[in-house]
Amino acid sequence: MSGVEVVTFGCRLNALESETIRARALAAGLDDAVIINTCAVTAEAERQARQAIRKARRARPTARIVVTGCAAQIDPARYAAMPEVDQVLGNDRKLSVAGLASPARVAVDDAMGLTETGSHLVAGFSERARAYVQVQNGCDHRCTFCIIPFGRGPSRSVAIQDIVAAVRARAAAGVNEVVLTGVDLTAWGGDLPGQPKLGDAVAAVLAGVPELPRLRLSSLDAAEIDPTLLRLLAEEARLMPHLHLSLQSGSDLILKRMKRRHARAAAIAFADRARALRPEVVLGADLIAGFPTETAAMFDETLDLIAACGLVYLHVFPYSPRPGTPASRMPQVPVELRKERAARLRAAGTVAEARYFASLVGRRLTALVEQGDRGRTETYAPIALDRPGPAGAILPAIVTGSSAAGLQGRVGA
Repeated sequence: MSGVEVVTFGCRLNALESETIRARALAAGLDDAVIINTCAVTAEAERQARQAIRKARRARPTARIVVTGCAAQIDPARYAAMPEVDQVLGNDRKLSVAGLASPARVAVDDAMGLTETGSHLVAGFSERARAYVQVQNGCDHRCTFCIIPFGRGPSRSVAIQDIVAAVRARAAAGVNEVVLTGVDLTAWGGDLPGQPKLGDAVAAVLAGVPELPRLRLSSLDAAEIDPTLLRLLAEEARLMPHLHLSLQSGSDLILKRMKRRHARAAAIAFADRARALRPEVVLGADLIAGFPTETAAMFDETLDLIAACGLVYLHVFPYSPRPGTPASRMPQVPVELRKERAARLRAAGTVAEARYFASLVGRRLTALVEQGDRGRTETYAPIALDRPGPAGAILPAIVTGSSAAGLQGRVGA
C-alpha cells in the first residue's frame, strides 16, 4: 500500500485541516506516508494517537510516519522518542507544502510565535453536503482547563476578502451550505487592521456570495458576540438560526475558576435576547462536568442552566486534567463522579432534544440532504425524509413525526 493517509483526532477543525494536509502532502511529493494529526484536549485523545502511530507502523512498515497537531506541538519530544515516528511537525508547518517537505526530523517552533495569516491559514473541505471554511486560528484566552492556546498560538484571522473568495469558490462548486469555523471564532478580526468583528465577516460573505443559500457558524463565545452579528441573526434568513455556545458551566464560582469571561446571568440573558431577535433560533452548548472543586450544588446549577437557557443540543465532556494547566493543580472531583455527572447532563440533553423535535411536528421546513434520505433542517435538527435526494440538495419538507433521535418528514412544499 502506498499513498498519503491522514489519521485525525479531536475537533472538527482538525478534521478540516486534515483535508488540507492531505492535498499539500501530495504537492510536497510525499507518496508513501501516514500523517497523524493529533489532539491535546484530553489524555485519552493522546493515548489513542500513540496507539494509531504504532498501528500505522505495523500496517505500513515502509511508510513515512509524520506526527503533527496540538499534542505534537505541545510535547514534540514525546513523539520523537517513539521508534515508529519518522518526523514531528509543529502546527505552523502542517498546512504548508514547504513544512511537509522539510527533511528535519523535528520541526516545531514555539506555538506562541505562530503567525500564519491570509490564504496560508485558510483551510477547508467539503463533505458531500456542506463545506467548512476555517477563518480563524489560535486563542488569546487562558481558560484554566485548556491547553490548546499552547498548541495553536495566539488568535490569527483570515482577511475578509480571502474568506469571501473561499466561500464563493465553494458556492460556485455547487455547495449549498458553508460553515465558518475557527478555534475561537468570535475572536475573529481582533488582529486585523481596524479590528473588525465576526459580524462584519458574516455580512461580507452574505453580501458577496448572494447565491449561497445557507451560512452556518461553528462554536461561539457569547461574551464576544457583536451587535452586527446579532442584527444579521434577526434579519438574514440565510444565516442559520442555530448557535452553539461555549458555556462550560452554570455556576458563577466555577466559571471564575475556569477564567471564563461570562457569568451565569449573562448566558441566560444572551439566550433570551437571541430568541427575542429570532424566535426559531435553537441553542446548543459545550458543558464540562466535574470541573475541580465542583460541588453537588454547583453541578445542579449547570444542570439547571439547560432549562434556563433553553439549550437543545449539548456537547458534554467529563473534566479531563491536562498537565501544565492551572486546573490540573486544583482539588479534583473523583473520576467516577465526573462520569456520573456527565451522564446526567447528557440525559437532560436527550430530554430537551426530544421535546424540541416534538414541537416541530406539522411544521414546513427545509432539509439539507446529507446522504440518502437523511438531512438537517435550518436549526440542525436531524430529519429522515420519505424519499432520498442528492447529497447537498435543499428540499422542502413537512415534519410528520419525531422521536428522541430526530424528525421524520415528507418531501414537498
